[in-house]
Amino acid sequence: MLDVGDTIPDFDLPTNGGNSLSRKDLRGKTVVMYFYPKDMTPGCTTEAQEFRDHIKAFVKAGATIVGVSKDSIKRHDNFVAKQELPFQLLSDEDGTLCEDFGVWLEKSMYGKKYMGIQRATFVIDGKGKILHVWPKVKVKGHVEEVLGVVQAL
Repeated sequence: MLDVGDTIPDFDLPTNGGNSLSRKDLRGKTVVMYFYPKDMTPGCTTEAQEFRDHIKAFVKAGATIVGVSKDSIKRHDNFVAKQELPFQLLSDEDGTLCEDFGVWLEKSMYGKKYMGIQRATFVIDGKGKILHVWPKVKVKGHVEEVLGVVQAL
């Protein structure tokens, strides 16, 4: 997994709303990039809602929120519309960005092993350098913790 001090890889991926987002689009911005397993699932919905509910505080602190999963653009569009999300969701369908960040790994549930996205959040500076990492995120209280770090920058 990428860590504090690492530079994020180049990317150019489609987002909800028919747009795209690349690393160069994020230059000069503080970015909170959070990786999550799947749209419309309970934990991922709660996490997205909490980022949504705190968006004004993140914007005031100068941060841009970007969510990333392997879901399709259509699924992202439905999720954004249903949850009224005011930030972009990147569609990493082939998993390249997830692999580059080190969040695509073997998981286990009820004794069954499978590959999936480990919920993780990265705070990235305007030069693409990682300032803070939360691996293995637990949703409850996470967004408030991220906001505290961003406000302290």
